[in-house]
Amino acid sequence: MNAFALEPIETASVDELRALQFKRLKATLFHAYENSPVYRAKFDAAGVHPTDLHTLADLAKFPFTTKKDLRDSYPFGMFAVPRERCARIHASSGTTGKPTVVGYTKNDIDTWSHVMARSIRASGAKPGDMVHVSYGYGLFTGGLGAHYGAEKLGLTVVPFGGGQTERQVQLIHDFRPDIIMVTPSYMLAIADEFERQGLDPRESSLRIGIFGAEPWTNDMRLAIEQRMGIRAVDIYGLSEVMGPGVANECIETQDGPTIWEDHFYPEIIDPETGEPVADGEFGELVFTSLTKEALPIIRYRTRDLTRLLPGTARTMRRMEKITGRSDDMMIVRGVNVFPTQIEELILQTDVLAPHYLCILTREGPLDELTVVVETHMDIHHESREAQAAARDLAQKIKAYIGTSARIELRPTGGIERSVGKARRVLDQRPR
Repeated sequence: MNAFALEPIETASVDELRALQFKRLKATLFHAYENSPVYRAKFDAAGVHPTDLHTLADLAKFPFTTKKDLRDSYPFGMFAVPRERCARIHASSGTTGKPTVVGYTKNDIDTWSHVMARSIRASGAKPGDMVHVSYGYGLFTGGLGAHYGAEKLGLTVVPFGGGQTERQVQLIHDFRPDIIMVTPSYMLAIADEFERQGLDPRESSLRIGIFGAEPWTNDMRLAIEQRMGIRAVDIYGLSEVMGPGVANECIETQDGPTIWEDHFYPEIIDPETGEPVADGEFGELVFTSLTKEALPIIRYRTRDLTRLLPGTARTMRRMEKITGRSDDMMIVRGVNVFPTQIEELILQTDVLAPHYLCILTREGPLDELTVVVETHMDIHHESREAQAAARDLAQKIKAYIGTSARIELRPTGGIERSVGKARRVLDQRPR
């Protein structure tokens, strides 16, 4: 079988896809109810049973799963198989509390590798390509998810991981990989290091960048593509649902990640009421796994804000590019502000670099927003040109977002680089 050929389900009819989803969803609900005490209790408390699923729309009768459920059942309480059957355990960083722990059976690892291979192939990979993996390895799902998917597709993998930026550039220059898998913010740090070493990033061997793990805008995509001379595609996932590879953009269209709906069933809900909204309407993304064994996930609230769109390159639906999360949203003097809105405005000038941090403080009763942003490498942060760009950015934030912001300029390297997900908001307001 040709690993680079489309699978039949990717171009099946919508009716065929929905029939497969219903069959798998029914089995998943029974598996969760019969084997996970947490899910049995949640279903019983909500007065629902797997036999209540008669159509896909009936999924709305079932309760949501949240990060709190996973933390409350820490470490293995939500598993639907004995821990001894798990081939691997991953966990989130736990920066806001206990880590969320996810388990994988051998079949789960195979499924994950399969959807990751599909994602990399959809990104434009070709036989014989070399993939440089800069996602972190370890408990974070990014590195191993990318690694196993690339190997399953039959590609050559360079398992570098995060950090050691100078050496990353050296090996990209020497090994000549075709594809890089990394967070978009760290790609910028790699581009900076290329230039610091006197190398033109556009002359590297890289052809494709597969970027995920944090929200990033289409303006950021354009900036990375122009600076690196590559095609930039968006990969989406989260450890609670599987890891990276839940959805991926197709290189033919680059019009938002295609959700691999044969394994993950998406919904969009009103984040305030929890009620489902129609395809095309904006809201919070919710996922139900259709094939997971160790940790089936039922109606997981991702907190990511997007909308579902019709399929283009594949039968399966797309999701609009994630540019914000409900828990990333800053409320500044009553105005809702997302970091990506700031990013779009920063990218409109050649003077400022897309390395930034939003700092929230409170002066008396009023919230204050400070945007710390670097100038480009060849522009001094105290120059007249830089100061003019700062004033212009403040005016644009006021005009287009509706809140005042103080701009603090720093030289190249003035903001700490993240080797994983970029930290965009620092909230110093008293609780």
